[in-house]
Amino acid sequence: MSARGRFITLEGGEGAGKSTLLAGLRAHLESRGVSLLLTREPGGTGLGEAVRAIVLDPAQRGLCAESELLLMFASRAQLVRETIAPALEAGRWVLCDRYVDASYAYQGGGRGQPAERIAAIEQWACAGLVPDLTLLLDLPVATGRARAAGRGAADRIEVEADGFFERVRAAYRARAAAEPQRFRVIDASQSAEAVLRDAVAATAHLFGASA
Repeated sequence: MSARGRFITLEGGEGAGKSTLLAGLRAHLESRGVSLLLTREPGGTGLGEAVRAIVLDPAQRGLCAESELLLMFASRAQLVRETIAPALEAGRWVLCDRYVDASYAYQGGGRGQPAERIAAIEQWACAGLVPDLTLLLDLPVATGRARAAGRGAADRIEVEADGFFERVRAAYRARAAAEPQRFRVIDASQSAEAVLRDAVAATAHLFGASA
């Protein structure tokens, strides 16, 4: 029976460089012989991609915070059961663009949903699945928004004011401070090469753990 795979999540605000890091980290892990599944939130399943289209649609400006939170966890519950858990059980590693911490940051910090409410839904929806490692790409909101500005039309989340994203960043940093054994905070204002180097170093211990 193969050993359980490792579960790595990437988190960060707008323009933090997650997509660039995902590509570089994928190449590194595969070069080390890892059988890797790359996925994202919301998304990663048929249901999840449908939820993503709703949540990010600028036409859905009337979506209330409670509905947004429940939609995110509906996508997540499906992703855990359909994709992530089976892959881990088969010995594959999973690299996921956002996971539960994003709800504490965006729906909690950003939208003001109580952390206790998010934790209660998490316990039910995620079947106890916690990442082995979470990489938090951290940078000032103004820097991230300037980077993201050239990427095309803003989605429903990206049109929020700076104050929203400041609260998101603060919530992420608070999560990282509360769980230093799981989180590695990476200075995302560095070059892409430096960010990847820090991320690669942060994953080193997972190889020993899986031996």
